[in-house]
Amino acid sequence: MKYFTIAELCKSETADQLGIDNRCKKEHVVNMTALVDNVLDPLREAYGKPITVNSGFRCPALNKAVKGSVTSDHMNGCAADITGGSLKENKRLFYLIQELGLPFDQLIDEKHFSWVHVSYRKEGNRGEVKAL
Repeated sequence: MKYFTIAELCKSETADQLGIDNRCKKEHVVNMTALVDNVLDPLREAYGKPITVNSGFRCPALNKAVKGSVTSDHMNGCAADITGGSLKENKRLFYLIQELGLPFDQLIDEKHFSWVHVSYRKEGNRGEVKAL
């Protein structure tokens, strides 16, 4: 983990505002570390500038509060919503992940590149690309 921290991946303004305890467990740390090591750090290295994590780990209460999927990889520490700071930069991140051949389970253009969702599992990555 060179460019990202566990604290950054667990930080949530929504959780803070709603008084939700979004602390992660050891198994979540293992999954977040794998996400960073296999996707986020290599992406940041190639991108050459900071990437912001809008949403990483979500406990079930936080996931419900943000109306996340009941099967969201965020709850396992396997997903992050990221941004380069603009629609143009988010689009660049989306395609760079694919160009680099980084492993992922899901890569989603969220709301016309308002942010990019990327998930990584230690086993069984589907390489699914879609837009929502």
